[in-house]
Amino acid sequence: MTVLLGALLPTVPLVAGLVGLLLPPASREASPGRLSARRAAVALGVTGAAGALAVAVALLARVDTLTEASTTWLDLAGLRITLGVRLDPAAALVAVAVAAVALLVQVYSVGYLRPEHPDDDRYPPYAAQISLFTAAMLTVVVAGDLIMLLVGWEVMGVCSYLLIAHDRRLPQAPAAATKAFLVTRVGDVGFLLGIALLGVSAGSSRIADVLAHDHAPGLLTAACLLLLAGVAGKSAQFPLHTWLPDAMAGPTPISALIHAATMVAAGVYAVTRLFDLFAATSVVPAVLGVTASVTLLLGALAATAQDDLKRVLAWSTVSQIGYMTGALAVGAPGAALFHLLTHAAFKALLFLAAGSVIHAVGTALMSRMGGLRRGMPVTFWCTLVGLGALAGVPPLSGFWSKDGVLAAAQAAALDGTGPAPTWVAWSFWIAGLLGVVLTAWYATRVLMLTFLGRAREPLPNPHDPSALLRWPMLVLAVPATLLGLAGLSPAFAARLAPAAPDTTTTPELVHLGPGLLLPLVLLLVGVGTAVVGRRRNPTEDPARVLGPLRQLFAAGFRLDEVQHTLVVRPVRALARLARTGDEVVVDGVVEGTGRAASGLGGGLATLHRAALPRAAAGVLAGALLIGVAAVLLAGWSSS
Repeated sequence: MTVLLGALLPTVPLVAGLVGLLLPPASREASPGRLSARRAAVALGVTGAAGALAVAVALLARVDTLTEASTTWLDLAGLRITLGVRLDPAAALVAVAVAAVALLVQVYSVGYLRPEHPDDDRYPPYAAQISLFTAAMLTVVVAGDLIMLLVGWEVMGVCSYLLIAHDRRLPQAPAAATKAFLVTRVGDVGFLLGIALLGVSAGSSRIADVLAHDHAPGLLTAACLLLLAGVAGKSAQFPLHTWLPDAMAGPTPISALIHAATMVAAGVYAVTRLFDLFAATSVVPAVLGVTASVTLLLGALAATAQDDLKRVLAWSTVSQIGYMTGALAVGAPGAALFHLLTHAAFKALLFLAAGSVIHAVGTALMSRMGGLRRGMPVTFWCTLVGLGALAGVPPLSGFWSKDGVLAAAQAAALDGTGPAPTWVAWSFWIAGLLGVVLTAWYATRVLMLTFLGRAREPLPNPHDPSALLRWPMLVLAVPATLLGLAGLSPAFAARLAPAAPDTTTTPELVHLGPGLLLPLVLLLVGVGTAVVGRRRNPTEDPARVLGPLRQLFAAGFRLDEVQHTLVVRPVRALARLARTGDEVVVDGVVEGTGRAASGLGGGLATLHRAALPRAAAGVLAGALLIGVAAVLLAGWSSS
C-alpha cells in the first residue's frame, strides 16, 4: 500500500493536468462556454491538488522507515534504468508541503484571476499547468531512479516557462520566462551529465544502486560538481540566480508556487537525496559552501534596495536558499530540510499577502504605498507573521529553523565537524550571521513602507481581499507561526534524518542555550537600525542610508550585465559568425554551383536558338560535311 500511495502521489495531479489541457480555450467574450470551461478548470485543479495532499498525508502517516520498490524499464548497453519510488519520512514531509502549497495556490488563483478580468481568458491551461508543475515536483520527491528524477526536473522547467509567461500582455513576462528557461537549462546540462556519469559508473540509474556503488574519486567529484550546476540553476544560486527576480513578471500565485516549496527547493532536496555522495568528496562541499555564502549575502544585500515588493521577496528567497545549501555544505541535511519546510510556509504566505496588496492598490511599488494597516488588517497581520518568520523572530517558525542552520555552521567552524573544510564553515557561519542583520533590516523596511505611516500617494480604497484570497493566507499563517516548534520533538527530527538503511543518529534541529543569544542580538540590531532611521526621517525610505551603493544593490550587483558581456554577447557573436559562414561559404558553394550550371545551360540554349532558314541551312551544311567526310574516308580505305 505504501508503494502504491507513492506511485499515486504524482499521478493524481498529472491526470488532472492532462485532462485540463483538453479543455477548450476560453473566449475573451463573456459567455456560458467560457464560464463552464473555467469551472471545469477550477474543479480539476483544486481536486488534483487536494487529492495529492490527501495521498501525501496518508504517506506521512504510514512511512516511518526507508521504503523502496522498482522495476527495470530499460537496459541500455549495461545501464539499467528503472521505474520506482524511494520513500522515507523526509520525502513524505516535503510531499505534504508541496501539495499543501499547490492546493492553496489553486484556490487563491480562482479569486486572483477573476472571470471579468481580461487576463483570465487562458485560465484553463493556467490551472492545468499548475497541476503538471505539482506532478513534476512530486515526481522529484518520490523518484527512486535518477532518470525519473530528471524527467520531473525538466517538466518543472517547461511548466515554469509557461506559467511565468502567462500574462502575455506584459512585455516583460515572455522575456522573463525565456530567461528563466535558458538560465536553468545551462545548469540542467551539467545535471544531465552528472547523472550520466553516476549511472554509467554504477551500471544503474537507480538511486539505491548509485549510493551503494564505490565510485572512483575523480569521477565522483566531477559528477557531483556537474550536479551542483543543475542545483544552482533550479535553486537560483550564484552565479545562475539572475532569472529568479525577473520571474516576478509572472502572476503572484505562481511566484508563491515557484519560490515556496517547488522549483527553487528542488535543488536542495536533490542534494539531500544524494547527500552521501556529496559528503564523500572534499572539493564539492567546499564549492557548495562558498557558493552558499556568496548567494546568501548577495540576495540579502540586493533585497535591501528594491522598491518592487515582489522583487524584495524574490531576492530574499535567493538568500534563504543560501542558508539551506550552506547547511548541506557543513553536513546538516536535516537542518536544511527543516528550513526548507518552514520557508515553504512563510514565503508562500508572504507572496500571497503581497498579491493581496497588489490586487487592492494596483501597484507593486512600495514607494507608492504606506498606511495600509487600517484598510487591510488581515493582510497586515499575515504579512507581519511572514516577515517575522523570515527575519527569525521567536517563536515563529523561521527562528527555529534558521537557528538550526547557524548552530550547525558554528559547530563545523569551531569543532571541525562536517564535510566542508573549516575555513568554508567559518565563512558560511559569518555570512549567516550577517544575513540575520540584513534580513531583519529589509523585513522591517518592507513592513514600514507598505503598512505603516501614511500613504505616499492616493490609493483606490485599499481593503482586505475576498474569502478566496484571504483563507489561503490564514491557513499558511498557522505553519508559519507554529511549524518551528515541531523541531523540539525528537520524533520530528528523526523524520528529517538522511534516508539510509543504516542511519542511527538523529539531527538536532533546535538548540536551546546561550547560542541563541547572538542571533537574537543581531536580529535586534537589524530591526532597531531600520526603526531608528525611519523615525528620524518618517517620509524617507530607509534604503537612503545605502547612498551610492543603493543602485548597485538594486541592480543585483549588475551581474546581469556581467553575464550579458561575458556570455550572451560572445554567444551571439559566435552565432552571427556561424550564420555568416553558413550563408557565405556553405550556401555560397551550393548556390554558386547552381548559378554556374544555369549559366552554362543558358549559353548552350542560346547557341541552339536560331531562325528556321538558318537552322535548315545549318542542318544541310552538316549533312554535306558528313557526306564529304564519308567519301573521303571510303577512298582512303580502298587505296
